[in-house]
Amino acid sequence: MTTTADRPPAPTPAAAGSLTHRQILVILSGLLLGMFLAALDQTIVSTAIRTIADKLNGQTQQAWVTTAYLITSTISTPLYGKLSDSYGRKPFYLFAIGIFLVGSLLCGTATGIYQLAAYRAIQGIGAGGLMSLAFAIVGDIVPPRERGRYQAYFMSVFGTSSVLGPVLGGALAGQDRLLGFDGWRWIFYVNVPIALAAFAVVSKQLHLPARRSSHKIDFVGAALLTAAVVPVLLLAEKGREYGWSSATSLTLMAVGVLALVSFVPWEARMGEAAILPLRIFKNSVFNISSIVALLVGTAMFGALVGLPLYLQIVKGESPTKAGLLLIPLMVGIIICSGITGRIMMRTGKYKIFPVFGTAVMFVAVLLFSTLTVDSPLWHACAFMVIMGAGLGLSMQTLVISVQNALPPQDMGVATSSVTFFRSMGGTFGAAVALSVLFGSVGGNIVDRARAAKLPQAVIDRFGEASSLNDTSIIRTLPPQIQRVVLQGFADSMHTSFLTVAFLLVPAFVLTLFIKEIPLRSSGGIAAAQADAETEERLSAARAESAVV
Repeated sequence: MTTTADRPPAPTPAAAGSLTHRQILVILSGLLLGMFLAALDQTIVSTAIRTIADKLNGQTQQAWVTTAYLITSTISTPLYGKLSDSYGRKPFYLFAIGIFLVGSLLCGTATGIYQLAAYRAIQGIGAGGLMSLAFAIVGDIVPPRERGRYQAYFMSVFGTSSVLGPVLGGALAGQDRLLGFDGWRWIFYVNVPIALAAFAVVSKQLHLPARRSSHKIDFVGAALLTAAVVPVLLLAEKGREYGWSSATSLTLMAVGVLALVSFVPWEARMGEAAILPLRIFKNSVFNISSIVALLVGTAMFGALVGLPLYLQIVKGESPTKAGLLLIPLMVGIIICSGITGRIMMRTGKYKIFPVFGTAVMFVAVLLFSTLTVDSPLWHACAFMVIMGAGLGLSMQTLVISVQNALPPQDMGVATSSVTFFRSMGGTFGAAVALSVLFGSVGGNIVDRARAAKLPQAVIDRFGEASSLNDTSIIRTLPPQIQRVVLQGFADSMHTSFLTVAFLLVPAFVLTLFIKEIPLRSSGGIAAAQADAETEERLSAARAESAVV
């Protein structure tokens, strides 16, 4: 079992669980910088990848740049959680910042698309720790009842990076040269000063009790988890390209299932040393919240992957302006996450927020499905505020509910598991949305063309999927044909949004069954120490009784 290392005579404020608001904010500044790095890198490449791929002569292989980052960041998340529970948060958080910094520097030096993908994989290893450990550290030093107040800052960073990433990526990629380097390379170099600042703040200001563990590291469990997750992520990302019933896809499915079937009994054998101790799955709050997190992640990314496409393809906005038009989403997230945190601090209640949050998200995605070629932009912006409100109500409360339900010594596993399931859901959501969109757009354009009585040659042209590989040609088409194509895209986005919306129905139903446990009034470290002291007193009492 994990134990606290030899304690110094005078415990640090963090160890005693008595940090002031000012001290927490100082620590939080470093954690926020770290999370900003990971969140920004999820979006900053999206608007620049076409330019990068052109420069590196790898347009047809560009998907690997995103896939490599996604795979390593997802599979490393639960590993950080378990290892930090056993050996302490700070060294692993500093390692995550360091490896992300190295990956960023390497990405800026890439000379080929596969080389860039490999360096992005290194970045992803760091990103997995930056996202999950930041929440776990807050859980260590802040009582659950006050945690929403501080985690709202993280939601604000997440929302800001969602908007800033596409704008900054497009702007830097548009520069031929900047300070002696290709403009696109600064997409990665911009991480360097932020990473250094985060490393300095965390190194100097974060003081947590050291930990030690008598357990061996579960390398086999980590390998089996990787073997189970990687094929699933690859299939979600590239299933359309491989063909869902192709030999490659079926092989990936078989490998993933076999690894998962082997993973469960192995983890049972490893007991407390397991990467994902199976006992945590006996907790109903953990199980339900994790499933809801997966579904919320699916809906969130499924919807958000479609919005920029609607703005750029259907409405004809530039990537930079499309990024700026996402600001209402950020506003909704920031306002509602802040209000939610303050209400939780005053009342100690949290269950109502994911209930309302999933319902609000459902309404927002249904509203997205009503967007057409002729819809004014303010409609989309208003719907984004509603979507942001739903996310602000849901995301942080799911993390807090799991952190509060599991023992303090499982803070890392609890936090990283919710993050892991949300990341997995995000991958599936994006894959499902894009599959529905591009799988139906050809047929919808043909239907619109026939209804408009366009020539058969036009119908035949857009009936082929290859004709849609370069959407920039749409603006060069004659007005009547252009409108038909845009209507076809809008019809497919309607179907895609409806598909995503229905995934929120089971999420809403499940939130009704989350058991609300009173929020603890002490942080994870203080609670763990109190539990240890209680156990010591009970042991002493039992020993005294035995002597008598």
